[in-house]
Amino acid sequence: MLAVQATAGDRDAFGALVERHQAAVRRLTRAVTGDAHDADDAAQDAFLSALDRIETYDASRPFGPWLMRIATNASIDLVRRRTVRRADALDERAPSRGPTPASDAEAAEIRARLGAALAALPERQRVAVTLFDVEGYSHAEIAAVLEIPEGTVRSDVFHARRALRVSLEVYDPGKQLEER
Repeated sequence: MLAVQATAGDRDAFGALVERHQAAVRRLTRAVTGDAHDADDAAQDAFLSALDRIETYDASRPFGPWLMRIATNASIDLVRRRTVRRADALDERAPSRGPTPASDAEAAEIRARLGAALAALPERQRVAVTLFDVEGYSHAEIAAVLEIPEGTVRSDVFHARRALRVSLEVYDPGKQLEER
């Protein structure tokens, strides 16, 4: 109902949609851009674009995939505009979230390895696995967002997961053979 109200020009309804979807959009833009600052910029671009084009939204379809398609495009456009990638160092003054410094260091290492593994994936696989495993979208919904066949989405998610397992050394068939 909020989306229908937003298409009728209700700015408060659109604001409520932004609040409802901002975390998911931010996670997606972060997965595509690989950078927190770029993700914020892409998310903002996506919401502004959605507001500008809200009258094109088809109320008979779910709002989330429509918005995620816009966010995906905004992220890809931003990455393409950036000619030089920057790497931000971890802030040493960041408050500790874990019970011990060792667990914080381990968690940071895991996040860095996961981020690097995600960054190494082809863009479409990175988006597909993020939408499927993090955001909980179905293969059909992702196919609609990415405008590709559902079978291609299934393949992208499968290959992305396999590449992540290998990159993160969760699954290494060669090691299993050596252990036997």
